[in-house]
Amino acid sequence: MPRVRHRRLDCSPGCAVEATLDLIDGKWKGVVLYHLFEGTLRFNEIRRRLPNVTQRMLTTQLRELEADGLIDRKVYAEVPPKVEYSLSERGRSLEPVIMALKAWGDAHVDLNGAQGTGRAA
Repeated sequence: MPRVRHRRLDCSPGCAVEATLDLIDGKWKGVVLYHLFEGTLRFNEIRRRLPNVTQRMLTTQLRELEADGLIDRKVYAEVPPKVEYSLSERGRSLEPVIMALKAWGDAHVDLNGAQGTGRAA
């Protein structure tokens, strides 16, 4: 079943927060965006940086990020196909948000598994 997407961000107080979180919701979206801040990456380069993600899950997350206008996908007419992903202007505007999440995580989360689920990004 497809996820319900916010069409507008002015629905109620706090709704903009919910809509923003909905855009980056997903186990891998925030991490993909974080790695794309460094520059354009090919699919397998992203996959190498996220060793625990399946190909199917990464493909799904990338498609959703593209559909939401956060990343751009460029396909080159080559054999084998070459596909590159980069941040759109809208995606680049999330950099302060993602970096704030990283800073908070660095300051408050034991990435060795003593707290939370025990999983590290």
